[in-house]
Amino acid sequence: MEPKNIEKATGAIADKYRLSILMQLAEKGTLTNSDVQELTGLSQPCVSHHVKLLTDSGLVDAQKEGRNLFLRLNKQTLSDLGDFLKTLG
Repeated sequence: MEPKNIEKATGAIADKYRLSILMQLAEKGTLTNSDVQELTGLSQPCVSHHVKLLTDSGLVDAQKEGRNLFLRLNKQTLSDLGDFLKTLG
């Protein structure tokens, strides 16, 4: 994993709302942008900001269907990040 990508991914995880989104995705598999708004209690613009950072980091894949944005974990990126973190320990 490239250092730039590691920085983006770890920066995305560093926020409590984004970490919460990732944990809910791990539990449920898929969330919509509306689910995220309900989960976090944030406004729609704030949710969009956090989702953009998660997708830009590669940790989350987003697929737009109609008005909904469906979010899923990008397991390959998470695996790569886990592999990198293991090298530190």
